[in-house]
Amino acid sequence: MVMDVHLRDLRYFVAVATEGSVTRAAQALFISQPALSKQIRALENQLRIPLFDRLPKHLRLTAAGEELLPRARRLLAEWEEGQQALAQKANCSVVIGMHTSPGRGLMPAVRARLVEQCPEVGLEMRQMPWSDPSAGLAEGTVDLAFVWSPLLLPYRRFVVAREPRLVALPRTHRLAHRRMVTMAELLDEPFLALPDSVRPLRDHFLAIDERKGHPVTIAGIINDTESTYEAVASGVGICLLAAGNAPIFARGDVVMPEVSDIGPAELVLAWDERRLSPLADTVARLCAELVAV
Repeated sequence: MVMDVHLRDLRYFVAVATEGSVTRAAQALFISQPALSKQIRALENQLRIPLFDRLPKHLRLTAAGEELLPRARRLLAEWEEGQQALAQKANCSVVIGMHTSPGRGLMPAVRARLVEQCPEVGLEMRQMPWSDPSAGLAEGTVDLAFVWSPLLLPYRRFVVAREPRLVALPRTHRLAHRRMVTMAELLDEPFLALPDSVRPLRDHFLAIDERKGHPVTIAGIINDTESTYEAVASGVGICLLAAGNAPIFARGDVVMPEVSDIGPAELVLAWDERRLSPLADTVARLCAELVAV
């Protein structure tokens, strides 16, 4: 026999069995009497056996009902226990979205502080694609997110780092021997661009404002650091990046001189204050304290 009995059905059954009346059980469950009667009938039909004898003034459990009642109570109790255990784990864990690793020694220091307060604490760093400008905040799949400014989404934030923008070039590039270049020297180069869905961040890393109307040549769209490195190293195009992300690309085939005449990049920690758990709030506060040191 194949069946799929839901916990809700068992909860309704236990309530009726406990009260001995559909009317009283419906009141206790805050649902209508017809709806509860219908659910009990559906459960009996699904099990293919009556659970109650319908007497003139009350309901009485059948032998099958007597057999099911303690098992249903046990299943519901175990599920409640499981929910409590999961909630406890959730209250001691924080998921942090990121486009690139925050680095800068920040998270090891935060973790060390947190372990002092909650030895069971869990910090999960989750890599998110560039196509999601919120790095998981919009979908609610992360508690906090390290993202690059400008971020126009309505989240609370503070600046973690403000760093010069570099340009990633293949080692064979005509400017690869330089430690410093200007944007004027890069205007006609083919650029790798972030997805259009992340404007104005895309425009920021194409230096649109500094181009003063000079058109940009888009050589390809990038959505993660690995594909970006490969595209630069193979000569498909070049791209701007924050100085703090230079270690990600420092593998031999790519060089990164600083661009001297454009503004810095800002890494921010952002969160949706409507969904901020106490532990996530603590993580944000510790990050702010460590950045301010």
